[in-house]
Amino acid sequence: MIGKISGIIDMRGTDHVLIDVRGVGYLVYCSEMTLARLPGVGEAVALYTDLLVQETNLQLFGFSTLVEKEWHRLLTSVQGVGAKASLAILGTLGPDGVSRAIALGDWNAVKAARGVGPKIAQRVVLDLKDKAPSLMAMGGSPAQAMGTAEAEVIEAPVRAPAPASAQAEALSALGNLGYGPSDAASAVAKAAGAAPEADTPALIRAALKLLAPPQ
Repeated sequence: MIGKISGIIDMRGTDHVLIDVRGVGYLVYCSEMTLARLPGVGEAVALYTDLLVQETNLQLFGFSTLVEKEWHRLLTSVQGVGAKASLAILGTLGPDGVSRAIALGDWNAVKAARGVGPKIAQRVVLDLKDKAPSLMAMGGSPAQAMGTAEAEVIEAPVRAPAPASAQAEALSALGNLGYGPSDAASAVAKAAGAAPEADTPALIRAALKLLAPPQ
């Protein structure tokens, strides 16, 4: 299994990049969002990868963070969701958007991805609703997910937005307060959707208001 690629971008395509790793070129398919964050030709890059093995073909898929990779693996575990559909969903929503859509049961957001119909979108939300909290809790930046030397390569071209870390910390805090993973994830997702730039304390306060019993 090839779990990570570090090298120099040799060529960029519409849905892939060619990465030169000490003279060997690896063709790596990425979502639109990941491609948009990558540096230009001739620059260093590091991507987490997932290898798809088929009878007559081997394909590598690249991700800027471990969270994105894990979402890809979860999405492709859903019946009817192949690698292409998974990348379309991640390219449209991003890992945070996928987390929120599933936590909120918003299958219309998933359906917005190119080539994803309503039945598949509903299946994604239903099948993965109990798994969203664990991935939201991963949060963090690429530098936190990788070793220091590796982070130096990827930190400049790819940066995870601060809200991802804030959501993970808020989710952890609510769990420590005794709230269930699904309820906590839904409240954090709603709070983050209402205030995308909110920091951790603000997210916790907003989520607690949402979780409070009606007066």
